[in-house]
Amino acid sequence: MDAMDAVDAEERSATALSAWSPRSMPSPPWTTAPHFGYRGAMKKAGPENKRLALQLEALYERFNRPEWIDPDPLAVAREYRTRADREVAALVAAALAFGGVRQIMASVRRALAPFPRPHADLLAARPEEIHRACASFRHRYADGEELAALLTGVRGVLGEHRSLGALFATLGTPGEGDVVPALTRFVRVLAAGSRLSRNYLLPDPARGSACKRLLLYLRWMTRSDAVDMGLWKGVDPAMLVVPLDIHMHRICTRLGFTRRRTADLRAAREVTAAFRALRPDDPVRYDFCLTRAAMHEPRALEALFGGVTPPPGL
Repeated sequence: MDAMDAVDAEERSATALSAWSPRSMPSPPWTTAPHFGYRGAMKKAGPENKRLALQLEALYERFNRPEWIDPDPLAVAREYRTRADREVAALVAAALAFGGVRQIMASVRRALAPFPRPHADLLAARPEEIHRACASFRHRYADGEELAALLTGVRGVLGEHRSLGALFATLGTPGEGDVVPALTRFVRVLAAGSRLSRNYLLPDPARGSACKRLLLYLRWMTRSDAVDMGLWKGVDPAMLVVPLDIHMHRICTRLGFTRRRTADLRAAREVTAAFRALRPDDPVRYDFCLTRAAMHEPRALEALFGGVTPPPGL
């Protein structure tokens, strides 16, 4: 799918959604409770909250399985055998996760082709060699200079800390409510040596970005189950924030988890608060299964929405 196809697909999805808006569909019983974006409201939901948790868990059991991963950028990272290589490949995969999924996967493989053993090869490469290897790269509106800046930043972190996870584990501060402040510090370390004033592949939460791609990377690295790789042991999954893409935003708007019309960082935190009320230890547990169901089997979401089938590509 090229860029125009991706735009057309999104427009078709938005058209379908107009017939399936929160205003036009009957509300499930739990949405009559106070707003789920707030922890206290979730507690007041009582039995409906428990029913929602059971429905979400059923979706998790059905869709949170390896056979549902491909096509997904995560599938490319999983092609690498070692933890060290997977960690680096996954960051590139997440950074490029915009556009059509087949295009994304092709771009990730192309970006990593000069570095078949990403961890060792980046450590061995000089910065000018990385820039030459990336010179002709382009993925939609991200170019080779941005990719080279990202990989050069990764090289610097690996040289000093031996792994990206080892750095990230040092960046949290006690009392912070989630990973966002640490993610800001992580981005700034990776970008420290870059000549670019901004890099689309390294969005900064402190500048207002929702950072859904980097939050997706943190999910892959921190959680450990049949889908997520769980390579980092120094970060608590309870601190994660939902990577709020268009599918997840529509689902969570329908569920009443947020009233925000934009999938920004504030909306992501509201949605995360709702999921944290259900699973304080694992608030992003249902991210993969919900988006997979929305994209591939919308009927599986009927129970969540009071028997109403959402449109394909929700």
